[in-house]
Order: sequence, then structure tokens, then C-alpha cells
Amino acid sequence: MLRETVLDDVGCRGQSMAMAIEVRPATVFADVATLVGPKNPASNVCFCLSYRIPSKENQTLRGDERAERVRALCAEDPPPGVIAYDGDEPVGWAAVHPRADTHFGTFRKIPHIDDLEVWSLWCFRVRPGHRKKGVMHALVDGAVDFARERGAPAIEGYPVDNDGAKVDLTMAYVGTRRLFEQAGFEKAADTTSVLSGFPRVLMRLDLR
Repeated sequence: MLRETVLDDVGCRGQSMAMAIEVRPATVFADVATLVGPKNPASNVCFCLSYRIPSKENQTLRGDERAERVRALCAEDPPPGVIAYDGDEPVGWAAVHPRADTHFGTFRKIPHIDDLEVWSLWCFRVRPGHRKKGVMHALVDGAVDFARERGAPAIEGYPVDNDGAKVDLTMAYVGTRRLFEQAGFEKAADTTSVLSGFPRVLMRLDLR
């Protein structure tokens, strides 16, 4: 899967100039580590594992064990997400995977609206210096392609419904309702999950 999005200088989809972002499966561990790995290799946080693997396992992994767990995920099919590249430089990350194999499969605050074997798109990270250039849009598009090519009947996101209000940068990893709407997703349900003071909504895109 390779998605190329041409972005103009204000970060919108366009045809005119500047940077072509390619979105590829996250199979290169070093690039995943660059984007979501902790600054301190011995840290027991980050690597975007908290929703991807069972909570008990996530809490027991320490230091290099976390890195090795992600390295193993990168070798699986499907890998743990997609990466946006500006040339050869990794600039953005999105976690996407079948919902049943993630924490969202049992997370009571976010409802199951039907029995489809949907995929979840739940975490974004754009490196400083590359923000506000449309990388998030490219990541959503690339994640949708990634899921569709692997037979997903639908894909869901769980962003905040902030109605244009500013979201704390550390909590912006889930995306916003508007971001998903611009990619064609529609609100499918409310949730009881709240992040940074904003309610989260379940956004769904049918891929059939």
C-alpha cells in the first residue's frame, strides 16, 4: 500500500506545490521508534502500545521489552499502523488495526454499534516541524487505504468533538471530529469517553 497526497503550503489537499507525502505500512521499526518511541529507551511508556495490546501486558513491559514488542509487531501482517514520509524522512504515525485485537474490543466507554469486523484508527503523531502541513489528512487517507486493502468492511475513529475549540497538544493524538469528517467519516454514535474535557464520538466509514 502506498498513498501519495500532494499538499499545498497551507496543508490542504491540492495540486500546486510543495510536499508529496507518502503513506506506507509501518514495517520499519526504526521509523516507528523515531515517531512514537520514548526519548529515554528505558522508559516504560509510549510506543503506542496502550490500546494495541492487552492492558495487563502493557503494564508489565519494561524498557527494552517494549521496544522488542513493537519490533515484533512491525514484522506481523498487518503491521501496527502506517507511517507518513516526506521523501525518506518519517514525519507522521497513525495506529490502525482490527478492533477485535485491540483494547477497543472490550473498552466499555466506546460502543459496538454492530457485529462487523471493523478496524480502529485511534492514534496520530506528527513530528514537530511538520505540523499544520496536512500530514494528518494524509495519515487518515493512508490508514483507510491500508484497512480497505486488507478486507476491512468498515473503519472507525474515536476523536474528540471539540467544535473548533483548541485541544491540548498532548491530548490531540486521537484526532478531531472535523478531521474525520473531512475524510468522509460520519458520526455513528456517542461515547462515554472524555478526553481533555471534550466528549469523544465514534466516527465510521463504510469500506464495502
